[in-house]
Amino acid sequence: MVVNRDGPVLVEGPVEVVGDDGTTTRSDRFVVAICTCRRSRTYPWCDTSHRRRKPAGPSESRPDGRPPQGGEEESRP
Repeated sequence: MVVNRDGPVLVEGPVEVVGDDGTTTRSDRFVVAICTCRRSRTYPWCDTSHRRRKPAGPSESRPDGRPPQGGEEESRP
């Protein structure tokens, strides 16, 4: 299993995913991308919808232009 910070979880297949409502979805592919952002039209499978997010604005980024890391607080004037 590979967990991508801003993307899907990659799992070696075949894979069965049990949803919140108890439905089971199966894929026989050799590697499966499981959506973690819930933007996918083919949920629970990733369709790369996470890539269409708007980039972080100035108020949401650090002085070096990178997004804030977990646990970091933004400095406010």
